[in-house]
Amino acid sequence: MSSFHKSRFIISPLFCGLICSLFVVLTSCEAPENQLGLYELVEIDFKGPSASEDDSVNPFTNYRMEVTFKHEKGSFTVPGFYAADGNASETSASSGDVWRVRYAPSFIGDWTYQARLYQGDNAYLKLLSDLEEYPLENSTGQFSIVEKAHDASIDLTHKGPLKYDGTRYLKWSANNQPYIKAGANSPENFLAYQDFDNTYGYDTTKQFIKSWEPHLKDWKAGDPTWQDGKGKGIIGSLNYLSEKGMNSLYFLTMNIEGDGRDVWPYISHEDFTRFDVSKLAQWDIVFRHAQRMGIAIQFVIQETENETLLDEGDTGPIRQLYFRELLARFGYHKGLSWNLGEENGPVVWEPIGQSDQQRKDMCEWFYNNDPYDHPVMLHTHSSISERDTIIEPLLGYKRLDGLSVQIDQTAQVHDQFVRNYKRSKAAGQTWVQHMDEIGKYWKGAVPDADEPAHDTMRIDVLWGSLMGGGAGVEWYFGYKYAQADLNCEDWRSRDILWDQSKVALDIFEKLPVEEMEPYDELVKSGSWCLAQPGETYLVYYYDESDEISLDLTSVNGTYNIEWYHPRTSSKALKGSLADISGGSMQSLGSPPEVPSGPAGVNDWAIVITKN
Repeated sequence: MSSFHKSRFIISPLFCGLICSLFVVLTSCEAPENQLGLYELVEIDFKGPSASEDDSVNPFTNYRMEVTFKHEKGSFTVPGFYAADGNASETSASSGDVWRVRYAPSFIGDWTYQARLYQGDNAYLKLLSDLEEYPLENSTGQFSIVEKAHDASIDLTHKGPLKYDGTRYLKWSANNQPYIKAGANSPENFLAYQDFDNTYGYDTTKQFIKSWEPHLKDWKAGDPTWQDGKGKGIIGSLNYLSEKGMNSLYFLTMNIEGDGRDVWPYISHEDFTRFDVSKLAQWDIVFRHAQRMGIAIQFVIQETENETLLDEGDTGPIRQLYFRELLARFGYHKGLSWNLGEENGPVVWEPIGQSDQQRKDMCEWFYNNDPYDHPVMLHTHSSISERDTIIEPLLGYKRLDGLSVQIDQTAQVHDQFVRNYKRSKAAGQTWVQHMDEIGKYWKGAVPDADEPAHDTMRIDVLWGSLMGGGAGVEWYFGYKYAQADLNCEDWRSRDILWDQSKVALDIFEKLPVEEMEPYDELVKSGSWCLAQPGETYLVYYYDESDEISLDLTSVNGTYNIEWYHPRTSSKALKGSLADISGGSMQSLGSPPEVPSGPAGVNDWAIVITKN
């Protein structure tokens, strides 16, 4: 049994008739820990009809569970799902009579719930009035959510769901703080893991199933496992990322006919109507640990090679079933975003792809069905022309929250981010932009052993995107170098790059980034600028041959200067000038002495704040 399974709260109506209208099964006797707090998981199991994954009566299509949670502030309907014996992560069960719902309440106070299970051919697609209701015992209940004190842990649970609020940063619901990310884009087949049930590569020429053996040493006592110690490698890999200060992870949930051909939620890569209950339960153990370790998860639901595999690209019955199962089983996670597909849309080298309308239909499905309103992103193609062809028809479209950007030329990153920010804002739907894949496709971010300074990745990509209005970077590893995009099992191969990414996160955390915008016109060539004019300026200086200056002609007052060395440290340093005055173009002086560390370009981040 996983440690998650041992410690979770289970509100189980199966026993309610014996004791009361609600029975909470708890494994701890300490009452304070047994109280449900805001955003914590409420998981309710119901005894329903016996079924199996391969029944002639398909439990995924011919049954439909809907559970409505009510609070004085609103009513929220959440899809339930078939859970086999209720402990499939441990037993690998494919049959049973447990039907489950997961919900993370967003308000303190008293709640009630009403569960209904419907049956009929393709029940998940039909009007409820056209379906027969299966009688569930104890289908109603109540519980309370209380105010709980929280420590300063990195656990995402108490931050509330990530939300899009019309600005260029996603926000945490609990405190409205912006989320700026840094983490791993590779391996895209993160879930191709040997300890997950029924996980295999069906193409004998492409075998990338992982053990995550290099990260076994990062697993810690008390961390989750399943089936007598399985899972330690992949759990350890998340511990490592978290210890490096990384807060995001990108992965495909379905790569049939794609690059890896080893990840899908189904019992087979050839049957898209039956889901592997035990595999998905094991996936969720990993997702829960990621959240606990402060890592938000980006569900990339398809890739360019398979975007028309389901319903020929439409949001038809098979695609809706896929989306519904992902939402029902994993939608309760707080740090979660839906990515509509890697390299979405037709290109010369993959001419069959989804249309503008098909992309919008996917957005509409999540808008209409996701009770948490998780952000919806779209991964782009790599060149300007290929990217613009797909994204320009979506400018101003209110159901798409942002771009998961791919760019093949590192030198283009900053200008493209500024351009996308300005034109999306002008269209009335400011896009969040994440730098999620950097080219060339064969290179990406190479191992420390090959480029220990990572000057190009740090300057052009990390800082280029952030200074262009971007909201973070996930590092893609290419194909040519060791520990590449599909075969990576050791994130230590980019240890220095994680450190440099954390420096950037720490610097941005000090700033009122929501109030700042790109203002490159205030600095000379060789620098970029984010500014809240008259209040706060961030100047990023990347060309050691150019003078560092800032145009303060239009503002008054005096301004304090702090220097940061992005290659080595987020510690504030002092240059030759302590402060400057508004009213003219001002030199920022000479930089401090370079901190000790690996050799490389001496770029500087300079924070100028009004006294």
